[in-house]
This record gives sequence, C-alpha cells and structure tokens, in this order.
Amino acid sequence: MMDWLLHQLPVWLSFSAKQPIIFTEIGFWVFFAIVLAVYQLVHRKMAMRNAFLFLVSLYFYYKTSGGFFLLLLFSTTVDYYVGAWLYRSQTEWKRKAWVAVSVVTNLSVLFYFKYPYFFAQFLADGFGLLWEPVPHYALWSNAYLGTDFVEDRILLPVGISFYTFQCMSYTIDIYRRQIEPVRRILDFGFYVSFFPQLVAGPIVRASEFIPQLYKKYELSKAAFGLAFFWILNGLLKKLILADYIASNFADRVFAQPTLYSGLECLLALFAYSLQVYADFSGYTDVAIGVAMLMGFTLTKNFNSPYKALSVSDFWRRWHISLSTWLRDYLYIPLGGNRQGSFASYTIVFLALFVISMMAESFLVPVSLAGVILFIFLLSRFWAPFRRWLNTNINVMLTMLLGGFWHGSSWNFVTWGGLNGLGLVIYKLWAKIRPWSPRNSWVGKAFGLASTLLFITLTRAWFRAPGWDEALSILTRTWTAMDLNIAGDILIGFWRPLSVMVLGYLIHWIPSRWKNRYRELFAQAPLGWQLVVAFLAVVTIYQSLSADSQPFIYFQF
Repeated sequence: MMDWLLHQLPVWLSFSAKQPIIFTEIGFWVFFAIVLAVYQLVHRKMAMRNAFLFLVSLYFYYKTSGGFFLLLLFSTTVDYYVGAWLYRSQTEWKRKAWVAVSVVTNLSVLFYFKYPYFFAQFLADGFGLLWEPVPHYALWSNAYLGTDFVEDRILLPVGISFYTFQCMSYTIDIYRRQIEPVRRILDFGFYVSFFPQLVAGPIVRASEFIPQLYKKYELSKAAFGLAFFWILNGLLKKLILADYIASNFADRVFAQPTLYSGLECLLALFAYSLQVYADFSGYTDVAIGVAMLMGFTLTKNFNSPYKALSVSDFWRRWHISLSTWLRDYLYIPLGGNRQGSFASYTIVFLALFVISMMAESFLVPVSLAGVILFIFLLSRFWAPFRRWLNTNINVMLTMLLGGFWHGSSWNFVTWGGLNGLGLVIYKLWAKIRPWSPRNSWVGKAFGLASTLLFITLTRAWFRAPGWDEALSILTRTWTAMDLNIAGDILIGFWRPLSVMVLGYLIHWIPSRWKNRYRELFAQAPLGWQLVVAFLAVVTIYQSLSADSQPFIYFQF
C-alpha cells in the first residue's frame, strides 16, 4: 500500500490537463483542507502567512495551467519592481514612464497570448499578408527549462485577463498616489495570485485587497457560517442550474440550431442567459466563501443582474469588478461623459479602419467615409449633437473594448458594441419616456422584461462560435417560430425547462428575503448547517451530468 502511494504521489502532485484543481472536483477540497490545516500554524506571522499563501497559489496555478505559472511569476516580478521605482520617482515624466512600462508590458503579454490569431486573420483578410504566430516562449522554455509547452500553437493561459488587470491596477493606483507599494515581493505575489479568485475573478483592486495583507486573521462563527453558505450556494448554482441546463438543453440547441424550432431557439437563449450567470456567479460565490475562511474579503461581483430595469442598471449589477475597472481605468481617463478625448477619436478611427480593411466590398469603406463626413459636419454646425456625441462616444468605446477583453473574435466585439448601443439608446429613452419604471409595477415589469430580452438576444454572439451561427439562431427565433408545438416542447424538455424556471424564480426573490435566509443559515448551529450541506450534496449528486462542464470564464 505504501509503495503504491509513493508511486502515485508524483502523479497527483504534477500537472495534468485532465485533472486540474477546480472547485467542482474533489481534488480541490483535499488541497484546500491541507492548506487550511497548515494555515492554522502560520497565520499569526503575517510575512510567513503571505509567503505560504503565495506559494500554494503558485502551485494551484501550476496544477491548473502547467508551465504558465512562469508567466505569472514574470508579471508579478515586473510590476512589483515597477511599482517600487514608480513610488520613489518624484519627476512627473519618470512617473509616467514607469506606469507606461507596466501598462505596455501587461498589455503586450495579454495581446501576445490572447489575440495573435485574431490579428493574423485581420492581416490576411485586410492586406493579404500571411503571418503565422510562433510560440517563441514555448520553444525557448522547452529547450532551456525542460518544460513541455505545446510548440505548434500559442495557447491561452487560464486567468490571464484577470491577473494582468490586477497588476495594472496596482501600478496605476501607485501613480495616482492612492496606495503605497507593498513591503515584500512575496506579499505582492500573494495579492496577484490568491488562488480562490486567480483564474476567473473577481478582479481584485490593489487598493481594496492589499490593506488586508497586514490585518490580523479573524474568523467568527457568523463569518464561518456565511462562508459555508457562499460555498454551498455557488456549487448549487454551478452544478445544478448551469451544468444541468447546459447539458440537457442549451448546448444541444446551440450545436445545431437549424434542427430546432424558433421557440426552442428562443428558450435556449434564455437558458444560456441563466447558465452563464449561474456558472460565473457560482464560481464567484465559492471564491468569496473560500477566501472568507482564510480571513479575506473579495469584491462583490454580482447583484441580481436579471432584476435590472434597464441596460444601464444591468451593467451596474453584472460582473461588477470588471465594469468598475473599465469605468475607473478606461472610461473616465478617456473623458467619461464630459467629452471625447483625442484618444477616443483615435480609437474610433482605428476601429473603422479595421472594419474597412476586413470588408469584402468596397461599398463598406465608402459608406463609412460618408457616415464619418456626415457626423463631422453635423457636430460642427449643430451644438446639441456635438454634446451628445461627446457624451456617448466613450460609452461605446468602453463597451467595445470590454467585449474585446472577453475574447479575440468579432463575436465579442459585436456583443460589446450592441450593449454599448443599448446604453446609448436607453439614455435617449430615459429623457423622453412618459413614466418612470420604478413608480408602478407595470413600469417595473416592462423595464425588467425588455432588459432581460435585450441582454438575452445579444448573448447569441457571446455563446455562438461564429457570426453566422449567432445570426442563425437569432433568425430562427422568428422565421421558424411555431407556437403550435409548444406543448410538445414542454413535454420533451420539461426537466431542464423546469430547472430553468426555478432558477429565474429564485433569482427574482426579493433581496431582503435572501439576506434573511442567508443570516439564518450563518447563525444556525453547526449540526443544522451540516444537515443542509448533506442535502445539498445529495441534490447535486442526483443532478450531475456525465460530462463535467468547465467554468465558462476560464476561457477569458
């Protein structure tokens, strides 16, 4: 037995793409139990505690992404020293130079790993230039470090979009004199790599998390109960709502939408809206609970987004850590709602140029040139339009770039652009609407239904693998709509549709009720908490699908 264990130990400890450490696998909870046990021995000494959590977070990332933990170490090292040199610099041009080094380095890393094939396709379609991205890092690392990176393709490291944004927030906040640099590189490494939120967020601001590095560890009974609640809540969301709906309904329709009716395609879109929320917020809930057990507070990332009464309200409730990051580090620096900056119009010009180069017909660049000339003349001679343009251009840019952050395809750019357009149209509607959606139940119902419908329809570009597939499923929602077969659809898919309806109804429970039962669980005796946990595990086991569904936001 001992020989078998010694033989298996290196296999368990080494990286395996088929056995990553994620919240839905038993391996994570074994790992976390060991971490908690050791944590109890080191938590009183902050330097040792932070160093320990940095090392286990690195190991967690190694188990998730293999040799890409070296990239995480690179980003950590660069931004730690840049932050220190930036803080010591007194001359303004030197401060700007150091923060530029951080931003350019982080964005270069992000673009190299996430967007090379997008730009290769752009060069081929727009200019006829053939460029094949080469994974130089893999060739060098395999040759000199003995790693086993794939050498024929640049792979996307898990969580790179999250930790690069965290690194940039650190140096930018130091530049703005909002925080001071951390004392030790191991402390900074812990901030960047904290394993509960490393691979799928929430994006943690340096100004919010770094002060916690030097606070005494405390865990009250109520905090333990609340952490326990968030972990169970997240797992139930992920494994019952998200995975069951995906495996038994949404994935089937999106795989071959032409085989399904318009009603089935529409229901699949609503199913995916619930799936992506339950999947991502489920991960966040577990991350918050795990962090709480170690005495750390993570950023709130969701606030019942499908209760939103407008597109603007939705984006205040959805992926809050990203929305506020884009607001504070992109939207406001571009000019916010005051005016369009030089950078704003430069980005617009470049975006339109890219679209022109990608177009197959010369009519597209000619039409765009005509639109630009018309907008220029209109803004030049009509002051109200000029003010409207300056107010809204940065909204559109922020949403377009936010969409591009999610993925290197025109689908995500389209999704971001449509949501930006929705925000602009809502601002116009808010000025002329004859009622306020908050003054009557009719107004609230209209606001909730119209917002949910808009968000759901735009998710076609978020979910579908390509533009044609997104248009296909949207087209079928009205060209192939046949309500006469509604009864057959309900009978054939009654289980996943029932789970979907239950998920939306739970989502719409008033917040004060949710806060109440959350507090009741947190304050209940441990025995009752364990009973609830046992029932939750039994429910999850009964609903598990044959194939484990990866967390959706791992791909970003």
